[in-house]
Amino acid sequence: MEIKILASSSKGNCIYVSDGRTGLLLDCGLPVQEIKRGLNFGLSQVAACLLTHSHNDHAKAAKDIIKAGIDFYASPATVGALGLVGHRVKTIKPMDRFEVGMWRVLAFDAVHDVETLGFLLSSTPYKVLYLVDSAYCKYRFRGLTHILVGCNYSLDILRRNMAEGFLLAELKSRIMRAHMSLETLREMLKANDLSRVEEIWLLHLSEGNSDAERFKREIRELTGKPVYVFAGE
Repeated sequence: MEIKILASSSKGNCIYVSDGRTGLLLDCGLPVQEIKRGLNFGLSQVAACLLTHSHNDHAKAAKDIIKAGIDFYASPATVGALGLVGHRVKTIKPMDRFEVGMWRVLAFDAVHDVETLGFLLSSTPYKVLYLVDSAYCKYRFRGLTHILVGCNYSLDILRRNMAEGFLLAELKSRIMRAHMSLETLREMLKANDLSRVEEIWLLHLSEGNSDAERFKREIRELTGKPVYVFAGE
């Protein structure tokens, strides 16, 4: 299983995953030239791009990816918001199941401030969960091998920043409505079957409201699994 994090922050999100047979992009929130460089100029290895939502830090290269002849999967609201057209554009809804090469994909609804999807990717022997920009997860999963999940902030750091005047109340409210906290992630992981999990990746950490080393340590102690953090703005 290959996982390559090209970017994961408010400036851009783009992840490449491959089961060794079929490569996928999860989000494309970088200029397409940066994506090409991150893949050693091998866009031909990408069978499709799965887009979570329309925000620029996830969707910046959408039109360029389509122009490159890569199939593109997104919700109708996302397709409309981005003005995407062409036979490469595939609209999907929550609970839709589809196949891309050797991957079987389940799209499900996430909890953000625009219509957002999460993805469950299965290709024997792998089962990968991708969920970013979601305040919490409504669903439970069995047999996961890899978890790629947004862990944006912790409540104590958020509250301290607000008390010290570094964070406006309205921004605090938006963060809590639209992104997952460390505390919520802990509860999510407790609720799921982690028996086969090989790796947990913590993504999309806030520059000012997170602590990468603490998050890594707490999730590793909770789960007993290898934990990797991609942090930074």
